[in-house]
Amino acid sequence: MMQIIKTALLLVLISPVVLAQEIRPLDSILATIRSKNPLLQGYDYQMEAIQAYAEGAKGWSAPMVGVGTFMTPYPGQAVMNDGDKGMLMLVGEQAIPNPAKLRAREDYLTSRAAIEDAGQRGAYNQLRAQAKSLYYEWLVLEKQKKVLEEDRQIMETMLKLARIRYPYNQGSLGSIYKAEGRLHEVENMLLTTNNNMIQKNIRLNSLMNISGETRYRIDTGMQVLTPVLTPLLTTESLLGTVDTTYLLQNRSDLLRMDRTIESMRLGVELERMERKPSFSLRFEHMLPYGGMMPNTYTVMGMISIPIAPWSSKTYRSNIRGKQMEIRSMEKEREAMLNEAQEVVRSIAWDIRTLGQQLDNYDKKIIPALRRNYESTLLAYEQNQQELAMVIDAWEALNMAQIAYLDKLKDYYLTIVEYEKQVEK
Repeated sequence: MMQIIKTALLLVLISPVVLAQEIRPLDSILATIRSKNPLLQGYDYQMEAIQAYAEGAKGWSAPMVGVGTFMTPYPGQAVMNDGDKGMLMLVGEQAIPNPAKLRAREDYLTSRAAIEDAGQRGAYNQLRAQAKSLYYEWLVLEKQKKVLEEDRQIMETMLKLARIRYPYNQGSLGSIYKAEGRLHEVENMLLTTNNNMIQKNIRLNSLMNISGETRYRIDTGMQVLTPVLTPLLTTESLLGTVDTTYLLQNRSDLLRMDRTIESMRLGVELERMERKPSFSLRFEHMLPYGGMMPNTYTVMGMISIPIAPWSSKTYRSNIRGKQMEIRSMEKEREAMLNEAQEVVRSIAWDIRTLGQQLDNYDKKIIPALRRNYESTLLAYEQNQQELAMVIDAWEALNMAQIAYLDKLKDYYLTIVEYEKQVEK
C-alpha cells in the first residue's frame, strides 16, 4: 500500500513537468541553430571583418613630412657670402595611388566575403542535416516506444493468463518463465529507447547552443515527405542525368568553389593593375640661413614606370601562376560536380527502394504476422495451442515491427542525405 502511495505521489510531481514540456517542431529547432550556433556566428563576424577591410581598400597612404638642411657647409668651412650658409628645408610628400588599382583592390576584398557566405551556407547545411537526422531518429524512437509499450501490455497479459491457467494444468511452468523473461527484455528495450531519446535531446541542444538540461518534446505527428526527385533529374526515370545547373546554383561547396574562382580572377585583375603607374607629389620649402637670400621652394611630381623589364617580371609571373591555379580549381570543380551527380542519382535509387520495402512491411509482412499471432493467441485461448507458440508468434511480429522501424529510420536518414546533397 505504501509503495502505491509513493508511486502516486511521484506521478503527481512528475506529471506537471512532463505536461509543461513544450513541443518543438523541426522548423523551430533549425531556426534556433541558424541564429545561435557559434560556428555560424563565427562566419557572420568573418564576413563583417572582410567588409571592414574592403571599406579601407581605397585609402591612401599617410603623407610624409621631414625637416633638414640643404646645401649647408660642414663646420670649419670658409663661407664667402650669405648664399653659402645653406638653408633649412621643410619637406612634404604624398603618394597618390592609381584609382584603378584602388577599385581592383576593393573588388578583390569584397569577393572574399562572398566566399565566406558560401562557406556559412555549407556549414549550415551540415548542421541542418545533423539536426534533421537527430529529429527523425527521435521520431522513430517515439514510434518504437509506442510499439514496446504495446508489447509490454501484451506480455503482461500473457503472463497473467499463464499464471491463472497453470494451477488447472492448462500451461507449463516453463512457459511462465519464458513470458517473464520476454517481459523483462521488453522493459530493458524501453529503458534503452528512453535513454536514446534523451541523447537525441542533448545533442540537439548542443546544436542550438542551449543548455543540455533543457527538455522538450518533438512533433510526433509530423510527416516526413519523400522529396520530389523529378525537378532535379532531367527525365522521369531515376536513371536520367542530374541537372547540373541546379547543383551549381544550390550546392554550397560548388558555389564556394565558383566564388573562389571568381575571387582569384579578381586577384589576377589586381595583379594586372600593377602595370599601371602610381604617382607622388613632393613639396620642399627652403629657409636660407643667410638673411640676404630669398626663401625658395621645389615642387616635384613623380610617376612610376612599372612596364620596365626589370620591374614587370614579378607581376607577370604572378598573373601566370594565378591563372594556372584557376584552371586547377576549375578541374577540381568539374570533378566535384561529376561526383555529386553520381551520389544524388544513387541516393534517389535508395529512396525508391526503401520506400518499396516499407510498403511491403506495412501492407504485407506485418499484417500477415499479426494475423498469425492473433490466430495462435485464439488457439491458445481455446486450449489448442501452447503459450510458447503464442510467444514465438508474438516475437516474429515484434521483430518485423522493429525491422520496419529500423528500415523507416534508414529511409528518413536517406532523405536527409538527399536533401543535404541538393541543399534543401
